[in-house]
Amino acid sequence: MYKIVTKKVLNPYVTLMEIEAPAVARKANPGQFVILRVDESGERIPLTVADYDAVRGTVTVIFQIVGSTTEKLNHKNEGEYISDFVGPLGKATQTSGKKKVAVVGGGVGSAIAYPVAKKFFEQGTEVHAIIGFRTKDLVILEDEFKAHSSRFVLMSDDGSVGKKGLVTDALRELIESGEQYDEVITIGPLIMMKFVCALTKEYGIKTVASMNPIMIDGTGMCGGCRLTVGGEVKFACVDGPEFDGHLIDFDEAMARSSMYKTFERTRHEESCNLFNMEAK
Repeated sequence: MYKIVTKKVLNPYVTLMEIEAPAVARKANPGQFVILRVDESGERIPLTVADYDAVRGTVTVIFQIVGSTTEKLNHKNEGEYISDFVGPLGKATQTSGKKKVAVVGGGVGSAIAYPVAKKFFEQGTEVHAIIGFRTKDLVILEDEFKAHSSRFVLMSDDGSVGKKGLVTDALRELIESGEQYDEVITIGPLIMMKFVCALTKEYGIKTVASMNPIMIDGTGMCGGCRLTVGGEVKFACVDGPEFDGHLIDFDEAMARSSMYKTFERTRHEESCNLFNMEAK
């Protein structure tokens, strides 16, 4: 059993939890993920490592409430326990040998982008962080990004916070102003990453995209997380989750990610109804 030592609501749809998991905390690195179960009868879900503290023996995860399992997890409170917490899984972000990078995050993907930006910044790399949200109410980790970036740009679709526009608008503006990046790392919705990668390809800038497709076992055995990268089949859980963004077939990935949306929405509604009945 794994204790929830901290729970923090970041916005109405996104929650942060710090989990006591010393063995995982000792090995975790930015870019990796864990697979957890809320209880013994629950499904396995992957969540990216948002932060870790080897001294405290804790790993932080940030999740969006979209399905029945994240709804169930969100009803857990500090001091309570979850059944399983396995990791770290996947390959860590390669942060060595780069003088200047741009880290581009969107929505809840910013939670995955943050530890990457933090690791680069702490090792002395110049970090330009660009994060985007639909509206002011959905912003997360703004202060954390400011503290771990040399340059910070906040974007919103409606202009209610930061600059109005898309993350690609900000990235293009920086590139055309003369900024030269050794690498761009993009993490967020698939459609956002697709257009970030299309933009950087115009300028010949190496780009890494973090993929989070459907996962079940996290060991490469089930094949659920397969992607096409450079015309070859790859498995995000063992070959990734980060890949060359200019080689990913984003259209295929988007088609596969939408396969279970109706089922996911139905299960989420059923879970909400169940919790509401229990509360009465």
